[in-house]
Amino acid sequence: MSGVVHGFVRLNKLLAERGVGSRRRCDAIVSEGRVRIDGRVVRELGTKVDPVAAVVEVDGRELPRPRRVVYALHKPPGVVCTSAPEETRPRAIDLVRDPGGARLFPVGRLDADSEGLLLLTNDGDLANRIAHPRYGMPKTYFVEVRGRVEPADLEKIRRGVWLAEGRTAGARVAVRKLLAERTVLLVTIREGMTREIRRAFAKVGYGVLRLKRVAIGPISVRGLHPGAYRRLEREEIEALTAPAEARTRAAEARSRAAEARTRETEART
Repeated sequence: MSGVVHGFVRLNKLLAERGVGSRRRCDAIVSEGRVRIDGRVVRELGTKVDPVAAVVEVDGRELPRPRRVVYALHKPPGVVCTSAPEETRPRAIDLVRDPGGARLFPVGRLDADSEGLLLLTNDGDLANRIAHPRYGMPKTYFVEVRGRVEPADLEKIRRGVWLAEGRTAGARVAVRKLLAERTVLLVTIREGMTREIRRAFAKVGYGVLRLKRVAIGPISVRGLHPGAYRRLEREEIEALTAPAEARTRAAEARSRAAEARTRETEART
C-alpha cells in the first residue's frame, strides 16, 4: 500500500503542453540545445522531467509551472492505482478531472480489491512526503475479517508480524464489533508494506472480507461516496505535510548534533 508513483513526463510532451510547439518541433528545440532543466542544458530526446518541481527554460526564459493540486477520491473496489496507459481495468486517475488540466497521479497505492480514501496530485515531492514510510504518515482502515479474532492474535498484529520483506512496524488496532463469524476493526499503520493489512491478518489466520481506507493523516473519506472526489484546500495540504516537515527538521537537528559530537571527540584526541 505504500510507494510513490512519480509524476515524471517526457520533456517534449511538457514543452508541447506549455505552448512551445508541436512535439516534433519540441524535439528539434531540445536537440539544438535550447532547453535547460534546473540550469543544465538537455539535448537527449526522451528525457523525463517532473512537471511541477523542475525549472524548465527555453532560450533562457523560464516556462510557467502548473499550480499544485491535491484531490481526495473515494476509490471504489475494482479500480486500480496505476498510471500505465496500457491498463485495461478502470484507473483511479480517470475518475478525477482537474479543471486546469493538471496531470494527476496516485499518492501511494490502494489495491484493486480495497476501497476508500486515495489522494491524487501533480506534485511528486508532496506525494513523497505523504507516502514514503520514513515520514510515518498514519493511514487508518476499516477492516472486516472472517472469524472471531482472539486477543492474542490482535496483540501479534499490534506488535508486528513477519512477512517476506521483514517484520511489520506494528499497528494500532481497535475492535468495533466482535461476533462469532466476523470481527470488525479499525486499524492504523504508519509504514505500509504491499497489502500489509491483508497479509498480516492472513499470517495470524484470518481472511480479510472488506478493507476500506478511511483516513490519511488529517484527511478523511467522510462525505465522499464511492467514485466521488474533492479538491483539498490549502490548509488541508499544509496539515498533511506539516508532520513530515517536522520529522525532517528533527532528523537534520540530530545529524548536526552527531556531527558536533564527532568534532568534539576528534578535538580531544
